[in-house]
Amino acid sequence: MSNTQPAAVASERTTLKARRVSFAWDRTPLHWVPGDPFTTHTINVLHLLLPAGERWFIHVYRQVLPYIHDEELRQDVIGFIGQEAMHSQAHDDVLPHLKEQGLDPTPYTAQVDWLFEKLLGDRTLPPGRAREWWLLERVATIAAIEHYTAFLGDWILNADELDRRGADPTMLDLLRWHGAEEVEHRSVAFDVFMHVDGGYRRRVRTWATAFSALLFLWQRGARFFMENDPALLDGKASFGQFYRSGRRGTLPSTPSMLRSIPRYLSRSYHPSQEGSTAQAVDYLTRSPAAVAAEARTPKAL
Repeated sequence: MSNTQPAAVASERTTLKARRVSFAWDRTPLHWVPGDPFTTHTINVLHLLLPAGERWFIHVYRQVLPYIHDEELRQDVIGFIGQEAMHSQAHDDVLPHLKEQGLDPTPYTAQVDWLFEKLLGDRTLPPGRAREWWLLERVATIAAIEHYTAFLGDWILNADELDRRGADPTMLDLLRWHGAEEVEHRSVAFDVFMHVDGGYRRRVRTWATAFSALLFLWQRGARFFMENDPALLDGKASFGQFYRSGRRGTLPSTPSMLRSIPRYLSRSYHPSQEGSTAQAVDYLTRSPAAVAAEARTPKAL
């Protein structure tokens, strides 16, 4: 490890477990934020990106498990893998509903699958330093992406404007259940990176790659949805719409996203310093899907 581990907030750690949730989409309208297709589709991009992305997280973390020699961190990674598997499945289950409503996501998801399976997938490399380098690059990239999934998780837990605008409760529950678990496990990816490498230059380099890729994929996905929405005659997506939605509170604000950059790049950064585990756990105790999943779980004797 090339850097000293930044200080974690001990009270923010919690035991991770996968919650086997399920959602029924038959009553969710095409524009689940009423009268706001742009916000609807900008958030809908999550359903396109996350299934492939989180399967990739799991694939990489199964490879890195043998390099983790701290038992507590190892258990965190196992819990993280279980949660990410459920996130991937839950968002994947939305895609048939979108297709039924006239939005076939296949052209876009095929490109996302290629990105994670081919461009960021395993490479034919000789055992040794080259193979280890590629594994560490991907571990660092996941840490950078998880900074933003935790940012989004914290945002959705506090996005009261969506409730005021009558957003579909089932979709909000999916987003907030997922967001709460992202906040709950927000330190795992960074702790894994610091445990197996921790190099600051690698952290900066992979952040730049991850941030650029996410920005590109998100705007491309929003445009795809707006242009193919059967209810819109001339659907368009622009940065101006995103900025105005952020000011209204229906999407993350641009200033808050920009302020998140120096925080991640600070040498003293640790994810436990951001967000609230107590808030996340509180939501998970009352999320309709999480409560139903808990009721279905057999109790230990």
